[in-house]
Amino acid sequence: MEKLSLGTKVRYGVADLGIALLTSAVQFFLLIYYTDVAGINPAIAGTALLVGKITWDAINDPLFGYLSDRTKSRFGRRRIYMLVGVIPLGLASWIMFSVPKGLTGLAAFFVVLFTFLLWDTFHTMTSVPYYALTPELTHDYNERTSLTAIRMIFSVAGYILGAAATTVIAGLFASLLGWNVQASWSATGAVFGFIAVAAVLTTALGVKEKPGLESKPSELPPVKAVTTTFRNRPFVIMLGAFFISSFAFTLLTSLVPYYIIYQLGMKDAVPLVLLVMLLTIAIFLVPIQKVSERINKGPAYALGLFIAAMAIFVAFFLPQEPTPWIYLIAIVAGIGFSGQWVFPWSMLPDVVEYDQKITGERREGIYYGMWALLQKFTNALGIFFSGLALSWFGYIPNVAQTDRALLGIRLFFSLIPAIALLISLPLLIRYPITKESHARLVAELKEMEHAGEGAA
Repeated sequence: MEKLSLGTKVRYGVADLGIALLTSAVQFFLLIYYTDVAGINPAIAGTALLVGKITWDAINDPLFGYLSDRTKSRFGRRRIYMLVGVIPLGLASWIMFSVPKGLTGLAAFFVVLFTFLLWDTFHTMTSVPYYALTPELTHDYNERTSLTAIRMIFSVAGYILGAAATTVIAGLFASLLGWNVQASWSATGAVFGFIAVAAVLTTALGVKEKPGLESKPSELPPVKAVTTTFRNRPFVIMLGAFFISSFAFTLLTSLVPYYIIYQLGMKDAVPLVLLVMLLTIAIFLVPIQKVSERINKGPAYALGLFIAAMAIFVAFFLPQEPTPWIYLIAIVAGIGFSGQWVFPWSMLPDVVEYDQKITGERREGIYYGMWALLQKFTNALGIFFSGLALSWFGYIPNVAQTDRALLGIRLFFSLIPAIALLISLPLLIRYPITKESHARLVAELKEMEHAGEGAA
């Protein structure tokens, strides 16, 4: 079996510490930053984010994936984009959390739109080629899951920092330095940007593509490169399942601070609850990987989402008062969501090889670009509906909420995400690429390569 050294796996994983740190801060706190710190209407903020995803993100994720597929440089096809994009990403992270207070109407809309798109462009330029490195480090079915599991340890660590430390760091700047809330959040964005730069550079300078696995640049034209991905049946099934589950997860993560603060009255417990859930995810990354070795990746992923759905469904019925039950719910949800971190990313390389059989090319970049587009679109869609829900149900920042507002928070934090997760399960249970079918696919690709070499 084709083995990677532990050092290679660790050096590869480090970058996701910084990328996930920024992603976590955006998922958990960007909406509440806009509403409660910058004073922007939640519907305006959510709409601006959705517009950005529909317009620019429909282009830039596949674009950077496509470009990296066609790139040749002394730094390889992927790492050159990480090296060029990461410092601007750090600066954009600082700018995004430095929005002036009190903006309204069109001014608020365009400031949110511009600062977010600036950040998103460099986040895409850095992350899509990084994720596309996975298939170029190993072709082995189980090694890819192992590589992904170790990367996800760093990813969860980044999520923990973003989820548990964002408000803490902002509070420290305010209490120790006497800064106002705006300056404190701006400084937090700068700190997170610096951490991301250091983490991504560690990987970009410490891991190299293997010459035997790095393929020649793709020759397909841009439009055909995108449309051909929809001929890939396993990829289309993955898109459907992940669209639903990612949308559900974003609703949950966007509204968890609102739920804990206003429904449970446990404002100081927000970082601890998130820490408990994310630590549980980290602990169960390896066990959930072992489950996939017995029942395949699709069914194992479905099992995890079912467990998570049951946990967050229970949260709908918690009373409007502080309760320790939220920690048990966080633990059970963390067990289930551990699969959300591992399986999509370990299934994507298998999909790339299925595509290779169709096109005769290895096009990791376009697939990871399309995947990033879906992921960020569902994130924006989740934030958009979270903002609309808050507005529909009469949410007012920093005051005790009405029964109607609390019902909206509970519905979109718990009941609706749980139902969405359950809807995605049949697609994953019947997912067509198994360990056995993947082994046959790899053997067929080797025969095709040998035949090509013989013809040459």
